Amino acid sequence: MAPDPIPRATYRLQFNRQFTFDDAVALVPYLQELGVSHCYASPYLKARSGSPHGYDIVDHNALNPEIGDDRSFGRFVTALARHGLGHILDFVPNHMGVGGDDNAWWLDLLENGQASPYADFFDIDWHPHEKALRGKVLIPFLGGYYGDLLENGELHLAFDAQRGEFSVWYLQHRFPLDPRTYPGILEYGLERLTERLGADQPRLAEYQSLSTAFTHLPARRETAAAKLEERRRDKEVHKRHLAELCAAEPRIGAFIEENVASLNGEPGEVASFDRLHEVLAGQAYRLAYWRVAADEINYRRFFDINDLAGLRMERPEVFAATHRLVLQLVAEGKLDGLRIDHADGLYDPASYFTRLRMEIHATLAERAEPPGGGTAPDFYLVAEKILIGPERLVDGWPVQGTTGYDFANAVNDLFVNPAAQRDLDRIYARFIGQHGDFAEMLFQCKQLVMEAQLSSELTMLADMLDGIAQSDRHTRDFTRNGCRGAVAMLVACFPVYRSYIAANRVSEDDRRYVEAAVAQAKK
Repeated sequence: MAPDPIPRATYRLQFNRQFTFDDAVALVPYLQELGVSHCYASPYLKARSGSPHGYDIVDHNALNPEIGDDRSFGRFVTALARHGLGHILDFVPNHMGVGGDDNAWWLDLLENGQASPYADFFDIDWHPHEKALRGKVLIPFLGGYYGDLLENGELHLAFDAQRGEFSVWYLQHRFPLDPRTYPGILEYGLERLTERLGADQPRLAEYQSLSTAFTHLPARRETAAAKLEERRRDKEVHKRHLAELCAAEPRIGAFIEENVASLNGEPGEVASFDRLHEVLAGQAYRLAYWRVAADEINYRRFFDINDLAGLRMERPEVFAATHRLVLQLVAEGKLDGLRIDHADGLYDPASYFTRLRMEIHATLAERAEPPGGGTAPDFYLVAEKILIGPERLVDGWPVQGTTGYDFANAVNDLFVNPAAQRDLDRIYARFIGQHGDFAEMLFQCKQLVMEAQLSSELTMLADMLDGIAQSDRHTRDFTRNGCRGAVAMLVACFPVYRSYIAANRVSEDDRRYVEAAVAQAKK
C-alpha cells in the first residue's frame, strides 16, 4: 500500500556510523505499530568522515558509506514500502563540508583558483576590498597564527609520488599546490640531480622539460574557455608524467623528497621556512588563523562555521550537479518527500523551490504514466524556516509548509504559566544583576554578533552600499565607514530573519519589513 502524499505522523531517524540503514530496517515494523506514516531521515548523503549529523556533506551524489551502501539502502527502502511507510529525506542544498581531504570540488578549487570548474560553485568573492586577497580565497582553518605554525613545522609539504602532485598538510587538512608552482620545488638544487644522473642522461632532460611544461600551464586567472580546458587537461597529463618518471627512475623520486624535506624547514631555524612561505604565497588561497575569518573571510559560510561553505544554488549548473542522486531516487520511487535544510541561506529560495518542484514534477510524470492520462502524484516538499511572531510563509513558495518550528513554539506555550512571569522576571534580574529590557538586549546582541562573528559579512554589505553611493553625485559624500554603520543599524533593527527581494520582485511584506527597520534605525 502506497503511503499518503501528506504525512500523518513522522519519526526522525538520525543516521550516522552508530545507526545505519540496516539498524533502521529493524525498527520499521515498530514504527508502523506506533502509527507513524513517514520516516523522516537525517541527511545520509556522503558527509565528512565521522559526522554525527550528516549536514557537512562532501558529495551530494553518493550515499554515506558509514551509513550503508546501495544494497543496505535498498533493504531500508524495501522495508518501508512493505509496511506502507513513506520516506522523507532531510536535504542540504545550501552548503558543503570543506577542509579535510574528502571534498573533490573544494580541493580542485584550492589547486586551481578561478581556473577551477568549481570556482563559481562556491559563493566566493574573488575581488574583495582587501587587495592581498584578490584572486585568492581565505582559508581560516589554522589553530594559531600562520607564522608561528609555519616555523613550528606544523605546515607540512608532502609529495604523492603515485599521483605526481604536491600538497601542504595541516592536521587532517590538505591544501593542494597550483601545478604552475611545482618548478620551484622540482628545480631546487638541480645540480645535485645532474651530478647523480649525468648531464647526458635522457631521464634528466625529460625531467627538465616536464618542469618547464608545468611553468607554461595557463594561469589561474585565465578566462578564455580554451585556456581553461588546456590547463585542466595538461596539468593532469603532467602530473601523471611526473609520477611515471619517479617510478622509472628512483633517483628522481629521492631527489624530490630531499627538496620537500628541505622546504619543510627545521624548527628553531627561522630562515629555513622562507622557501615554503614563498611557495604558499603563490597559491590560490591564504592560510590563516581561524579567528581571522570574522574580519576577512571572503566566502559565504553557514553562519560562522568556517568548514561549511555556501553553494551558489541559483546557478543552474550547481543545482544540476547537486541534485542528480536525489532526483534519481525520486524517479525510482524511493523518496516521497524532501525537507530542505536552511532555505534562508539560499540566494533566492523562491526560485530554488520552483526549480525543484518542476524537476520533481517532470520526474514523477515520466514515472507515473497514469492510465488514461491524468496528473503525476503529489510530492511532499517542506522548507526549514523559522517564522517570527506574525511573519507568514512567503507567498509563492511551492511547498506544503515549514518543518513546524512555529507550531512547536505554539505548543510549547501550553507548558508556560503566564502567572509566573513576575517571579521569573525577578529571578532572572537577580541572576544577571540588572533589570533588562528584552528588545534592547536583542538589539545589542545583534550588534555584538555582527562585530564579533560576522564582521566580514557586514563589511561586504558595506562595500556594496558604498559602491552604490559612489555611483551618484548626490550620495558620493557618504563614506564607507558611514555606510557600514548604517547597514549594521539596519540589520540590528530588522524585524524578521531576512527579506526575499530579488531582481524585479519586491513583495509588500518585504517592503514593510525594510521600511520598519529603516524607521527604527533612524530613531
